Amino acid sequence: MSFTDSPSDAQLMAQRTKFLKNPQTIGVTCVPFSGGQPKGGVDDGPVEMIRFGILDQIAGMGYETTISEGMDKYKTMRPASDPPVGKLKNPRYVSMAARRVADQVRAHCANGSMALTLGGDHSIAMGTLVGSTSVYGDDLCVLWVDAHADINTPATTDSGNLHGCPLSFILGLCDQDDELFGWIKPCVRKDSLVYIGLRDVDSGEKAILRKHGIKAFSMHDVDRYGIGKVVEMALDHVNPERSRPIHMSFDVDALDPSVAPATGTPVRGGLTFREGHYICEAVAETGCLVALDLVEVNPALGDPESLRQTVAVGCSLVRCSLGETLL
Repeated sequence: MSFTDSPSDAQLMAQRTKFLKNPQTIGVTCVPFSGGQPKGGVDDGPVEMIRFGILDQIAGMGYETTISEGMDKYKTMRPASDPPVGKLKNPRYVSMAARRVADQVRAHCANGSMALTLGGDHSIAMGTLVGSTSVYGDDLCVLWVDAHADINTPATTDSGNLHGCPLSFILGLCDQDDELFGWIKPCVRKDSLVYIGLRDVDSGEKAILRKHGIKAFSMHDVDRYGIGKVVEMALDHVNPERSRPIHMSFDVDALDPSVAPATGTPVRGGLTFREGHYICEAVAETGCLVALDLVEVNPALGDPESLRQTVAVGCSLVRCSLGETLL
């Protein structure tokens, strides 16, 4: 075989995939949404990634892309009045946006495509996980790569920001308001969730993780075992036979701020550039990945070089998750 006849990344991934019916098609949902947290600019994250060429980069790997329509509606759907419900801020806006995300991700998964969602703040994972589990059921397992646990309930959250709460709704740990969040039914089993990269966890979240026996690998574990062993142990916990579909939700603040500075809640001591990419490469190698979120890129934070660096890293993580390798 000549160099020009060598298979593309998309063709190699298609040979490896275990669940996707249309493995060379990426279903892209762009979610310019910031309602789950107070800092403006994160709604421009997907736009900046597109400007940086992420869609062309995916095409260059041999994939076709289908893009959900109506990206601008996420900004225009904000209700005129959205008073807090208890501590929760912007609850109507977050619920409306997440429900729209769920429909769009569901459509991509039902088509047999890899569902790629570009956020936006991490509250949109309420929608991405409802969308993917509606197709793959509770056999789907979740790899949550983040500095934060995002598992606060309406009772335990101090800030009221819903980007810190999506998993409590998805796991059924709180009493969903029938009017606002009743559409979110518990759809991920507690033993089907595993974290990598935690280093800033609220006291209420620590109690939740311990009470429910939810598996988490903190940065202490990464330091102790190395990222290769941590990823292996994480996958062994939720997917020991590598026979279950995987939804990976990757918050760029899992990376150290020196790697991804343009994000809303940076915490020192995070994953290195290579550690972040190794996670994506290892998950891609399983052939089990069916859905990927890349969230919390905030172009409004930092100088132009910080933005360029963070967007470039975000695009690179996506490509690695889709099968790009060093060789």
